[in-house]
Amino acid sequence: MVQKNINIKNKRAKFEYELLDTYVAGIVLAGTEIKSIREGKASISQSFCEFNDRGELFVINMQVDEYSHASHFNHRPKAERKLLLNRGELRKLRKEVTTSGHTIVPLRLFINDRGLAKMKVALAKGKKLYDKRETIKDRDNKRNLARIKKSFNN
Repeated sequence: MVQKNINIKNKRAKFEYELLDTYVAGIVLAGTEIKSIREGKASISQSFCEFNDRGELFVINMQVDEYSHASHFNHRPKAERKLLLNRGELRKLRKEVTTSGHTIVPLRLFINDRGLAKMKVALAKGKKLYDKRETIKDRDNKRNLARIKKSFNN
């Protein structure tokens, strides 16, 4: 069964990292991989992005389950998959990663209007433990404020 809109998110990314800049990249996939993604059988929660020695960007540790109706020509579930960005964006990202020590994190995997798989990636800086505590505190404060507003309106 193929779902209408595929939107696979990495929910831990905003908690673990401070997002600086976002990009939308295409992904090089095999036939069985795209069919599996269209069924919603993929996960990017444990994945990260890395440059190879030729300056190409790859997403590593992205889980795409094997396609159920495929023969013995099925894909490997945790293979490295190449991300497609234009040369200027790749150069800028590589410079940031090498000089500043930032990382590139996948945020969202989706299918666009033309039926192509795309991945939203972000240039990110790792948060310290106290920053994470601050995030939790802000989230709790917003939740309490919404609860008070709701009880006040009723």
